[in-house]
Amino acid sequence: MIKVVILAGGRGTRLAEETDIKPKPMVTIGEFPILWHIMKYFAEFSCENFFIATGYKGEVIKSYFTDYHKTCGSIMVDLGTGNITNYSTPPEQWKVHLIETGLTTQTGGRIKRIEKWLRGTEPFFVTYGDGLANVDLNALLEFHKSHGKIATVTAVRPPARYGVISFDNNAPVVQSFAEKPQTSEGWINGGFFVFNEGIFNYIKKDSDTLEGDSLEKIAVDGELMAFQHNGYWQCMDTLRDKLDLEYRWNNGKAPWKIWKNQDEL
Repeated sequence: MIKVVILAGGRGTRLAEETDIKPKPMVTIGEFPILWHIMKYFAEFSCENFFIATGYKGEVIKSYFTDYHKTCGSIMVDLGTGNITNYSTPPEQWKVHLIETGLTTQTGGRIKRIEKWLRGTEPFFVTYGDGLANVDLNALLEFHKSHGKIATVTAVRPPARYGVISFDNNAPVVQSFAEKPQTSEGWINGGFFVFNEGIFNYIKKDSDTLEGDSLEKIAVDGELMAFQHNGYWQCMDTLRDKLDLEYRWNNGKAPWKIWKNQDEL
């Protein structure tokens, strides 16, 4: 079973309205943390073995999953003994490994700290705990296997911050209007990676970042390939981003929501 590493230990300072009391991956979209949305998406591609790299307020993530079985269905509590009986089980059958990777550890260092759990099972996915997309993970994995390099990064075009209007300067009749289209101005790191074990040769210490200290060197060595994704992608950097994601979720317009509701099964 392919493993999925989710980097969930950062402070998320640009979303301080929410992250003063919880880690960024636990900020909710609808009634569920964005971390849950990410995991649900991966699970639709039969990826259900998760390694969550915790750090800042990691106890909140741990509590969520240790209580998950109790809060997702009907239970009986025997007040005389304190015993709890579950009358139902959640639809998710995930294996969730909650690995403490340090409060100040950088993104590369967090992956390095999970190395012993990832050895011998290459390749494996890595993603951030704050981004949603409709990336074809099967195609991403096959692309990675096909080129034989150490690393694959998903390249995306970010959404424009404002709507785009096209018109002729000489006669300002609007020819087209697009509300926040995907920008056509270059590709950026979309945060859905596939790595082989060779990645560990490029990460030495906790202070190593995945992006600057590792991927840049891997690229110089010709071992980094880009999988181009032209579909939906959104990182939850700010409160504005959260509200946009929540609007999509609440109005049935969430491109990452590819699973059926439990009552539809």
